[in-house]
Amino acid sequence: MPDKSNTPDDTDVNSTNSETEEIVMDDVEAEAGFLEDRDPEDYPSVLRITSDPEEAHRQDALDRLDRWKAGEEVPHVINFENPSDLRALLTDRRVELLRSIMTDRPDSIRQLAERLDRDVKSVHDDLQVLADYDIVHFEQAGRAKRPFVPYDSIEVSLEISTPTSADDVAPA
Repeated sequence: MPDKSNTPDDTDVNSTNSETEEIVMDDVEAEAGFLEDRDPEDYPSVLRITSDPEEAHRQDALDRLDRWKAGEEVPHVINFENPSDLRALLTDRRVELLRSIMTDRPDSIRQLAERLDRDVKSVHDDLQVLADYDIVHFEQAGRAKRPFVPYDSIEVSLEISTPTSADDVAPA
């Protein structure tokens, strides 16, 4: 049986309040702490952030499960059904944070803020949002929190396609 460290992880995020641009995680996932018990050293090497319709995401999850059962490493996947939710999470500033952390791991949030010439509080707030989605983690380094990304790469995928006739049916 495959090691638990390579299980296919999914987060499916459903909605955003467009007035405040707040990203809302599905209640079940928010309470689940879906990767809390995993050592970041055991994370898959790839994080994939997608915006796929529910059916496509479900099929992809089943495919990843089959590959995992066959002993393959599969990526951690965070899916947003609404593309605007993905855009709300991955702002230019947050992508800049991720790139900086992955390029040269900072010793503290303050050092990262100085490196990026940004306010410490805004960097902290952005890091906290990314941590809520299990993208960024922290380790205690004395009195400082040292942010790190446990993935070797982050892939972002946004599918835009012609709707099928089933997609044209309005929900009741």
